[in-house]
Amino acid sequence: MKRISHRMVFLIVLVAALLLGILAFTVHYFFRSDDWVVFSGSPHVYTGNNLSSGRVTDRSGTLLLDSTDGRSYSEDAALRSATMHLLGDRFGYISSPVLNEYADELVGFSKVNGLYSLTDASNTAVLTISAQVQKTAQAALAGRKGTIGVYNYKTGEILCAVTSPTYDPDNMPDVENDATGAYDGVYLNRFFQTSYVPGSIFKLVTSIAALENIPDITQRTFTCSGTWEIGGDTIICNGVHGTLTFQEALAHSCNVAFGQLAVELGPETMTAYAEQLGVTESLKFDGVTTAAGSFDLEGAADSEIAWSGIGQYTDLVNPCQYMVLMGAIANGGQAAIPHLMARVEGGLTDRYTARTAYTETLMDAAAASQLADMMRYNVVNMYGAGQFPDLKVCAKSGTAELGPGTTPNATFAGFIQDENYPLAFIVIVENGGSGSATCAPIAGQVLNACVAAMQNEG
Repeated sequence: MKRISHRMVFLIVLVAALLLGILAFTVHYFFRSDDWVVFSGSPHVYTGNNLSSGRVTDRSGTLLLDSTDGRSYSEDAALRSATMHLLGDRFGYISSPVLNEYADELVGFSKVNGLYSLTDASNTAVLTISAQVQKTAQAALAGRKGTIGVYNYKTGEILCAVTSPTYDPDNMPDVENDATGAYDGVYLNRFFQTSYVPGSIFKLVTSIAALENIPDITQRTFTCSGTWEIGGDTIICNGVHGTLTFQEALAHSCNVAFGQLAVELGPETMTAYAEQLGVTESLKFDGVTTAAGSFDLEGAADSEIAWSGIGQYTDLVNPCQYMVLMGAIANGGQAAIPHLMARVEGGLTDRYTARTAYTETLMDAAAASQLADMMRYNVVNMYGAGQFPDLKVCAKSGTAELGPGTTPNATFAGFIQDENYPLAFIVIVENGGSGSATCAPIAGQVLNACVAAMQNEG
C-alpha cells in the first residue's frame, strides 16, 4: 500500500512538472514567438539581410518597395536613390532597421494561427515620409555629402530623412573601386548614424542656458572688437560687431559674446544643459538607435570652455537628435519623439498604428518662447525671410570649422511657427561653407515641399 502511495506522489509530481512546463512554454511563446519567427537568419522571412515580405509606401500611398515576390523598388530612379538608406539595398550593405523592427507585422505572423492571413493581400508598411519631399531634398543636395531632416514636432512624423551620398539600388556603382571619393561613407545613414561638429547652431544650447541662469541676460550688452584674449588664447569672431544686445549677438553669431557667456556659465552648467537638452543622448525609435552627441569639458581651460559655447570644442551633435531640440524650442519646451512607421496595414484591421509620445520637458516655456523670437529675428534680419515665402521660419545658421585647410561644414537648424505646419528641420552640407548661404536655400525648398505634401493630404 505504501509503495502505491509513493508511486501516486511521484506521478502527481511528474504531472505537475509537465503542466508547469507547458505553462512556461505557453507564456514564453506568447511573449517571444514573434522574435523566433522573424529572426534575421530565417530563410522563410529574409533573403540575405532583406525582409522578403510585404510592401512599403510613403505617407500618401506612393509605392516605395514591394517584397512580395522578390525585391522591387519604385520605377522612379530618383525616388529609389532618395529612399535607399531607409529601405536598404539589394545586397545587404545597407539595412533597414525600421522594416526589421516591424517584420512580424509585415509577414502577417499571428500567435494563434502562425504565418496565416485572412486575406491574400500582402501586408503594407506605410512610412511617415513623403516621396516627393525625399526627392526634393536629394535634388537640393545636388550630389554634396550631408543630410536633411524634417519632422512634425507635434505628432512625431518624419517627413524627410535624406542622406548623401547615395545610389540607385537598381544600378549600384562600383563603390569599392571608386577613386573619386564620391561614395565615401555611402553605407552610413548620416541622419541617424553620425554626429557632426555643430558650429554656431550650438549657440542655441548656450542661449537656453543663459536665458535660464542669467537673470539680466536680455538687458545685457556685449562689446566685440573681432577678438577676445582669454587664458593665453584668442577667440576669433567672424566680424567686428561693436556693441550688441543678446538678441543681436545671436543674430550676428558673435563668437566673442557667446564665448564670454560660456565662461560665465561655467563648465558644470554648460555640461548640464548639453545633457538636459539631449545633445549627448541617443534616440531610440522604430528599430533605429541614433548616434550620440558629445560635450566634454573635463579639465578644459577657460578658452576651451569659450569655444565649447560657440560649438567648436569637443561638441558633436546627431542631426536627428538636434532636430528634436528645434521642435522643443518651437513647442514650448517639449516635443514629440520622432517616428518613421505610421502603420502596418493587413488583415481585417491595421496590425500596427503609431502613437505620439513626447520628450520630457527640456527647457522652461518662457525661455523657449524668448529663443523662438530671437530665431525669428535671425531670419527676418539676417538670412532673409524671402527665402521662405509665406512660412514663419525661425532658425540659426552655423559654419562648423573642421581644421586648417578644410572648408567648414555648413549647418542650419530651426522650425516653422505655424499650427497647421509645425515642422522642425536640420540641414547639414559637408564642406559647404556658410550655413546661411548654403543651407538656408535648401531648407526653403524642402520646407515648401513638406507644406505642399501636407496640403495635398487635406
